[in-house]
Amino acid sequence: MAALLEIHELYIRFATAEAVRGVSLRLDEGEVLGLVGESGSGKSVTALAILGLLGAAAKVSGQILWRNAEDSAQIDLLRQPVHALQRLRGREIAMIFQEPMTALNPVMTIGRQVAECAEAHFPSWTGREARRKAIAALEAVAIPDAAQRYGDYPHQFSGGQRQRILIAMALINRPRLLIADEPTTALDVTVQAQVLELLGALQRQQGLAMLFISHDLAVVGQVASRVAVMRAGQVVETGPAARLLTAPQHLYTRSLLAAVPTLLTDRKRPLAMVAAEAAPTH
Repeated sequence: MAALLEIHELYIRFATAEAVRGVSLRLDEGEVLGLVGESGSGKSVTALAILGLLGAAAKVSGQILWRNAEDSAQIDLLRQPVHALQRLRGREIAMIFQEPMTALNPVMTIGRQVAECAEAHFPSWTGREARRKAIAALEAVAIPDAAQRYGDYPHQFSGGQRQRILIAMALINRPRLLIADEPTTALDVTVQAQVLELLGALQRQQGLAMLFISHDLAVVGQVASRVAVMRAGQVVETGPAARLLTAPQHLYTRSLLAAVPTLLTDRKRPLAMVAAEAAPTH
């Protein structure tokens, strides 16, 4: 199968700090790839590089190859002009950003924010058509009474509902790739499970590929078919989710799994000590 997205030897530097070092990843059509690692490992920076959102302060090298829908030709996203990336963002590649409590504009109604995503790529649509599409997108993510709540503001929704609104914004244009950056952060366990179930259902229904970013291996194991583990800007292990979560090969992956509390965890011992014992010594 031809890859939808291929990253080759990606390096990202901010001043003297190298945030990403030689990352290579592959994502096929319809595949869900989990990207895991602790905070600061380079996961989100890698995702932002795909969309060209790092800004002038970042020095980026390598290749990020994207397969066009029209002619199946590969283009290097790192070498595309701004207007070409703008056509892709939100249309073929969409992203759910972190922190649902702050990601929405507090002074715009949620209906207008969702509709705006469609209007940006389909300017010929009338206001009525964009509204209809936005309501349909909100209904698809199970926002109750979507038509009636179209004119409500973000503060009138719960955290879980705001996350669903962000998902509706990302998927309204039926992208080929969805980047979900910590989509369950700050949500309680029950709402987290609902959001994961929703994302899985929408991914299967629309057949889209998904790059699912998280620091939580257990969460990634619920949605991803394959997992890549990052540490200090590098991918240290990649493999099928079932194998990687049950028989990890790299010591750092083992340390991440050892740091996850279970019913058998000795509550008298700090989890940091458990992780340190399994961590690599070099």
